[in-house]
Amino acid sequence: MEYYIIIAASVIIVLSYLFNHVSTKSSIPSVLLLIILGIVGREVIGVFGVEKERILEIFARIRILEVLGTLGLILIVLEAALELKIAKDKLKLISKSFFIALSGLLLCMFSISAILIYSFESMDWPTALVYATPLSILSSAIVIPSVANLGEKDEEFHIYESTFSDILGIMIFYFLVELGKSSSSVMVLGDFTFGLVITIVTSIILSYVLIYVFQNLETKVKLFLMIAVLFLLFSVGKLMHLSSLLIILVFGLILNNYKLFFVGRLRKYLRPMAIENIRETFLMITIESAFVVRTFFFVIFGFSIALSALFDIKVAIVSAVILVIIYLTRFISFIPYKHENLKRALTIAPRGLITLLLFYSIPEEYHSEEFKSGILLFIIIVTSLVMTSGLVKKEPKKEEEISEVE
Repeated sequence: MEYYIIIAASVIIVLSYLFNHVSTKSSIPSVLLLIILGIVGREVIGVFGVEKERILEIFARIRILEVLGTLGLILIVLEAALELKIAKDKLKLISKSFFIALSGLLLCMFSISAILIYSFESMDWPTALVYATPLSILSSAIVIPSVANLGEKDEEFHIYESTFSDILGIMIFYFLVELGKSSSSVMVLGDFTFGLVITIVTSIILSYVLIYVFQNLETKVKLFLMIAVLFLLFSVGKLMHLSSLLIILVFGLILNNYKLFFVGRLRKYLRPMAIENIRETFLMITIESAFVVRTFFFVIFGFSIALSALFDIKVAIVSAVILVIIYLTRFISFIPYKHENLKRALTIAPRGLITLLLFYSIPEEYHSEEFKSGILLFIIIVTSLVMTSGLVKKEPKKEEEISEVE
């Protein structure tokens, strides 16, 4: 049996690599192809006498989607941070992407909540907001690899925006969950603000310590040790109800922009050659690890889908209304800014890993039997297809931009 598992895992990784190649050439998100692979795999294994229900039961028991989703989230944010340069000339771009991400997220949340309350009798505002938040978050897992062929400015904007959307959305989601558990909203807000400040300060200190320690390690085996330490810090932070994703983001940003952060007396503690070597190798390992985790997450999600949910008329209608809201609120969030390639930017609003991860993290007290998982599938598929249509019409990188990147 173990050999069949190894063969299946190997075939999935090979196919995922091919899907990435197809995605690069056609702009079709590899996520869609992975989900389809999972759906097809669910039907094919029955031919070999394997019980689908037994496999699904095992997946549910070990909470594999939640575990893979969390690992993927950490790696994707780390990958994004390791590729972002902070410079004075980019502060305007960073602030613009932050406010567009925040305004788009809040507008989408409250609008979708209103639709959910209208559509489902069991929904009240607290429950609707908890369900609406995952549906309002851009998926950096889909955006980051999909915009790699855009111009440098467009690519950086969408990476920043999707990363901010992930972080802000996760923070708001857990804030809403905690708000529902407490009788005092003021106390929850105070705890949340205090936790946020503590997380940022702790993240900066830990980042300096980790970079200093790892640049001085002589052992050859240290990069996966660094990843293990980051996973540990993230998990401990979650148990302490801190915004753990900030730890990952801050560490990645400081490592990638170490010359900006190690200034004055701190500069003498730097070993630039060692840090450059760590950064480049660490980025490669992060990209490879994120690829593997993302592959199995979406294949298993596709395997877990009950296709009957797609043929529910109410699911289709609610999904269609939510899709209209997603693109309408996105357009509104861009109004205060003059954005080049606006039509294309409006199409880049995919939902994916974060949406699914947070959906599976909704506490028992918020569960609604009326809300069907088919809605998630509709939203993920359609937003990915819309993004594909926008990227297919993309303009190639200008020669000047290519020369600058090189």
